[in-house]
Amino acid sequence: MNASLKVQPHHLERSAYLYVRQSSMRQVLENVESTKRQYALRGRATALGWRDEQIVTIDSDQGESGASASWREGFQRLVTDVGMGRAGIVMGLEVSRLARNNADWHRLLEICALADTLILDEDGIYDPASFNDRLLLGLKGTMSEAELHVLKARLRGGILNKVNRGEYRCVLPTGFVYDDLGNVVLDPDSQVRETITYFFETFLRVGSASQTVKVFKKEGLLFPSRMRNAKFLVFQHLTASTALRMLNNPRYAGAYAYGRRHYRKLADGRKVPRKRDRNDWLACIPDAHPGYITWEQYQQNLAVLETNGRGYKVARSSPPREGAALLQGRAICGRCGRYLRLRYATRTTGSLVCLRSSTRRSWRTLLPVNCRSAD
Repeated sequence: MNASLKVQPHHLERSAYLYVRQSSMRQVLENVESTKRQYALRGRATALGWRDEQIVTIDSDQGESGASASWREGFQRLVTDVGMGRAGIVMGLEVSRLARNNADWHRLLEICALADTLILDEDGIYDPASFNDRLLLGLKGTMSEAELHVLKARLRGGILNKVNRGEYRCVLPTGFVYDDLGNVVLDPDSQVRETITYFFETFLRVGSASQTVKVFKKEGLLFPSRMRNAKFLVFQHLTASTALRMLNNPRYAGAYAYGRRHYRKLADGRKVPRKRDRNDWLACIPDAHPGYITWEQYQQNLAVLETNGRGYKVARSSPPREGAALLQGRAICGRCGRYLRLRYATRTTGSLVCLRSSTRRSWRTLLPVNCRSAD
C-alpha cells in the first residue's frame, strides 16, 4: 500500500507526535545535525495533512539512554497518550530514537495497533495493525537492540584491554593523585601522606580497625577525605567504615585493581553493587604504582580483619569475655538467624536476648532466656 494511503481521515483528526531524543548530553551538544534532522520530521507530518498546531513535539528525554523506559518521562507520556487515543501517528527518525529495548518497543507497537496509530520513521509509514508492517517493525527493533549490544561490547572490550595493561584511569582513593603524565603518585600534601602512614602503623600496632578509630579519636586526629569526583580534600573524624574501606583497598599496597565489584540491575533500573571474591577480580597488578604499605602487609591486614570477625569460627582469636555464660557468641535466634546478645543483671545472672526482635514493631518481642537454663 502507498504510504500516503495509510493515512486516513480519522488519523488526521488526532495529533501527530514527534519524539526527539539523543542518548547523552554530549551528543545533544555535538551532534547538532542529528537533532535538526529529527525536528525536520515536522515537515513530513505537515505534508501528510496534519496542521502545524496538531503536531506535538516530545523532547524531554534529551540526554537519556534508550536502553530502558523506566526513567524516560517523555516516552512514558507518549505511550500514555497513544493508549488514550490522542495520537494519529508517532514519528521518530529511526527505531533507536524511540527504544533500544525490545520489551519497550513491542509494548509501544501493541498499544499503537490497538489504538489504530501509525508509526513513521525516515524510511516510511507503518501500520502496526498490519502483519507485514508489524513484522518489519519488529525486525527493526531487534536490530536496534542488537546494535546497542555490539556498541557496548566494543566499548567494554577497549576498556578491558586498557585494564589488563593497568592503564585505565579510575577514581583514586584518598592519598593518591594523577601527575601530569597520567601516572599514579602519592598525594603531594605531606599532611595527607603522614596521616595515612600513621593510620597503617596504628593498625599494625593495635590489630583492630575499631581500635585504630579510637586511637585517632583519643589523639584528636582528623582524617583526610576526598569527596567523589571532587578535587578538594576535607579533614574529618575517622570512622570505622572508612578504616575498613582503606584496609580492604589494594591501591594502598601499590596494586592496580579493577572489577572488585559487579552491579546487578533491578527491575526499576537501579544498579546494586555486589562484591567479588579476590580470585574473580578483572585485574590485579601488584607494584603498579607507589603505595603506603607492601603487598605482603596488605594480605596480613586482611588476615587480621578476617580473624577479628564477629562470627563464631574456629579461626576466631578474640579473647574470651567476662561472665559465666557458656553460650556467649554461639546461641542463634531461631527467628532472624542472628547471634543472641548477653545481658547481665549481676555478674553471675545473665540472659540471652535478641535485639532485632525488640526493634521490629511488627514482631512480637521475644522473652529473654536465662543463661543458666540455656547452658
